[in-house]
Amino acid sequence: MVCTERLSLPLQNRQMQINTVIFDMDGLLIDSEPLWGEAADEVFRLYGIRLTKEQYTSTTGLRTREFVQWWFHHFKVSEEKLFEAENRIIDCVMDKISQKATLMPGVHYIFDFFRKRNFKIGLASSSPQRLIDLAVGQFELGDYLQVTASAESLPFGKPHPQVYLDCAAALHSHPGACICFEDSFNGMIAAKAARMKCVVVPHHSQQKEERWGAADLKLTSLQNFGELHLNLIG
Repeated sequence: MVCTERLSLPLQNRQMQINTVIFDMDGLLIDSEPLWGEAADEVFRLYGIRLTKEQYTSTTGLRTREFVQWWFHHFKVSEEKLFEAENRIIDCVMDKISQKATLMPGVHYIFDFFRKRNFKIGLASSSPQRLIDLAVGQFELGDYLQVTASAESLPFGKPHPQVYLDCAAALHSHPGACICFEDSFNGMIAAKAARMKCVVVPHHSQQKEERWGAADLKLTSLQNFGELHLNLIG
């Protein structure tokens, strides 16, 4: 009787095979978070804003507009300057990325790992599409990626799951068949809200924080991911 009941479980209640991987970009594939920090610091000084390291980290993963809006409201800066500050930060970051950004350890390894296993591969980022295109072209990642998705024009960015759901839809993948790689708390929440598996690779200074417990797996580097981890998650 027990065996019969198990065999008759509906298909939607069984574990779905993972066949798609979706990556965040900033701080995960590209060592651009310090550059975002530099740009924000340089631009915010023009408006009399100085963020502590803890304040900046608390809003990592948000879209630039939400990031600026949050701190403008906190420091009581007129939102009339919001659009101007947002574009100044993005332009500054793009300039810094083109001049001195580097790939994070293990990027080519992790892409090759999933490509050899015939996974569909996408990228879902809070960054504007023009910045995504710049980074993908600069580091020659286009051959790996089938789809890129930006939250720039969506009603809500991360931690809302829409950018991940849009990326999965463009890849013709069910959310339950996706595994996401993230480095930020807001990104992790977005991936889990999309009902996807999530591997987090936090900055080394944040590795011991308990909040990463919501992830399916936590690593110190992309190059540490292997077949055993994939089997455990999938």
